[in-house]
Amino acid sequence: MLTLLVVVGGLIVLVLSAIAARLVYRVYMLKRERERKLQEQQDANALALYEQRQRINKSIQILAQALYQEELTLTEASIRISHLLDQLDVDAGVKNEFSAFYQLRERAEHIPILAEWKKLSSKEQRVFDKERFQHETAFYDFVMDAAKRILGRQF
Repeated sequence: MLTLLVVVGGLIVLVLSAIAARLVYRVYMLKRERERKLQEQQDANALALYEQRQRINKSIQILAQALYQEELTLTEASIRISHLLDQLDVDAGVKNEFSAFYQLRERAEHIPILAEWKKLSSKEQRVFDKERFQHETAFYDFVMDAAKRILGRQF
């Protein structure tokens, strides 16, 4: 009788051990799958971030080239390029190196754009155009040098 109880007890322990081992294996596999999905998501996010940075860098290059070829006003190019550099979250050294864009943008921030510009009278538009032209004249060499130096750069 004692032998039977020991054998039955051994079988119960063996069955419970097998069940426990199977559950541990399932938890391990679920954890592994979750880690794989997390890594895939992180890889996808990194790729999306890289692609976004590439698009922004390409936009900066297009704007700088257009500015250098005088297809854009200095003010418009400065506003756009400095905004794109801000989106890239460049460090202070880069902002300092290309401060011409930021300085001209700062001088023109108060000038209305788009729909607000259209609401202005012709006289008000001429006043702002004259002011913008004065700033662009003062910053011309500084901004054009920055545009030349930014060509081919990746941030």
